[in-house]
Amino acid sequence: MKKADYIYAVASIRVKEKSLLTDADVQTMCGMKSEGEVLSFLTERGWGNGGNSQNGKDMDTVLSEEDAAQMRLLKSLGVDDEIIEVLQMQELYHNLKTAIKAVYVNRDDDEAFYPHDKYGKNEMLRIVRDKDFQKLPVHAAKVAPQAFDLMLTTGDGQRLDMVLDKACLDAIEAIAASTKDQFLADYAELRVATTCIRIAVRGAITKRSRAQIEDALSPNRTLDVKRLAVAAATGIDAVYELLEKIGFKEAVEALKNSFSSFEKWCDDTMMDMIRSQKFNIESSGPIVAYYLAKQCEIRTARIIMTAKQNGFGDDIISERIRKMYG
Repeated sequence: MKKADYIYAVASIRVKEKSLLTDADVQTMCGMKSEGEVLSFLTERGWGNGGNSQNGKDMDTVLSEEDAAQMRLLKSLGVDDEIIEVLQMQELYHNLKTAIKAVYVNRDDDEAFYPHDKYGKNEMLRIVRDKDFQKLPVHAAKVAPQAFDLMLTTGDGQRLDMVLDKACLDAIEAIAASTKDQFLADYAELRVATTCIRIAVRGAITKRSRAQIEDALSPNRTLDVKRLAVAAATGIDAVYELLEKIGFKEAVEALKNSFSSFEKWCDDTMMDMIRSQKFNIESSGPIVAYYLAKQCEIRTARIIMTAKQNGFGDDIISERIRKMYG
């Protein structure tokens, strides 16, 4: 996008920002008695194309519609394809994994696929069934045949996940290292680093070998993945010690509390980063920040409504809710 295009797009986003949820809104949602009450609150604010949540729209439908609406907004503003590709990378690789497994067992499930304008359920299943992998982005097309053959010959879904999760991280890191868009680079780098920490922690807990852990990690500018793999193979305390030494003390504190606390720390750290874009008017930053803020809202809404469904107390919900952008 040109500078003038960014200025126009950012002006449009500034109007949209006024409708974002605030921390006070989230606290109000936490205090509601049921999932339905929260859903009504959101639909009254226009979520899920507006309307009455009682007219056949459940939580998943409303949240999926809200998610799709934000991607349509990005495209209507003319956001560069590179940015959209990074923002949808996880969904692309998730759908590829799911399609390969579905073809392997000759069964598919709508709920197992993420919505994706190019690579949703039907198109991804067609690509895998026809082995038409060249229709995927180059980075995915390179690894998809190998992943498909791995599943056919071994039936090992965990190994499939590891291969494609690594490919996803590598693709995000490649864009982070090459893009001229500084905010996109920072966002992508943070995504890769936090995911690598997750992998190392899980590897330590499940007592994976150093080679297995290192194979799953994506080299990046934030973490020395060889050192991280050695620490993870040694044990969880070694992971904590290394992370504290390289500036992730708050992440370690969250991990020691619970993995859900760590996930919250990841989201809150991302929110702190994107808030820096509020006063930027000449780059993609505010546009991407708005989109990420909406994603955080959607995750938080899902957490609250799922908790209401299962009868969790307000104290448990409060521990899991994320910071808001608004």
